[in-house]
Amino acid sequence: MKSLTHAVDDYLALRRSLGFKLREYGDCLHEFVSFLAKNRMAHVTNKFAVEYATQRQNEKPVSWTRRLIIIRGFARYRIGADPRTEIPPIGLLRFRSRRARPYLYSEDEIRSLLQAALKIESPHKLQPHTYHCLFGLLAVSGLRLGEAINFQPQDVDWSEGVLTIRGAKFGKTRLVPLHASTLAVLRNYADLRDRIFARRILPTFLVTSHGTKLEKTNLSRIFRELSRQIGIRKPKVRNGPRLHDFRHRFAIETLLRWYRCGESVPQRMPVLSTYLGHGNVSGTYWYLGSTPELIVAASKLIEARWKGVA
Repeated sequence: MKSLTHAVDDYLALRRSLGFKLREYGDCLHEFVSFLAKNRMAHVTNKFAVEYATQRQNEKPVSWTRRLIIIRGFARYRIGADPRTEIPPIGLLRFRSRRARPYLYSEDEIRSLLQAALKIESPHKLQPHTYHCLFGLLAVSGLRLGEAINFQPQDVDWSEGVLTIRGAKFGKTRLVPLHASTLAVLRNYADLRDRIFARRILPTFLVTSHGTKLEKTNLSRIFRELSRQIGIRKPKVRNGPRLHDFRHRFAIETLLRWYRCGESVPQRMPVLSTYLGHGNVSGTYWYLGSTPELIVAASKLIEARWKGVA
């Protein structure tokens, strides 16, 4: 029988071959195996799974639950080779993280943000245009932040108006059609960038003033500063609108448009799910109940259909 350490390595290799990135899984599972070894235990048990998951008392319960979920996945894999394995039942640690409530930007707020980005004082000519282009792209495309800062110059098909997103969540690649106005902004940015860096090979389409890849931490800081300037975030407050909320807004505005046009949302939902790069359409359905405007629009459509039947 393989040791638990080798079993963890095989489990991770199998899951990653299926497209899962599992960034935190390796450290967690190998640490758990060491924890079992210290306690002279050669197989997974519910008792030691809970003890390991909750041993850091200064952590929030959501971290305990997350760690137990990782162990449960491995235990389900391991039980085929070792019947002594116990699979921690769902609900053993009763805590669920709550999704952050998305901030729904208005058109005026987005316009103000983009104008503020262009007015950033910097000795580097490219920097204001980089933030203007990034924030605008997030607002109109529904891309994840990581997708927007990682795509490369060759990923834009100018003739077809399509952006290729490679190696996104679950290792998937997808095509994202872009409006002509968005392409024009990207083209202007690319021309300015290439004039500044001449023939230098760049790591990504959007780059820093030094020609390097953008960093999420720095982007979040700049965004917080700009959002305070335009009045959508209170001074000295870190909580508030997020860059990820542009993605929520895109999804919600798309659904609202479909409802108001009388479209069959259940039939169109797989389209939006594919466009957003969701692994499962259930992830897209979450947006249906996340804003009062969507609930009202859906209710009106149902009411109109019932009247038609009557």
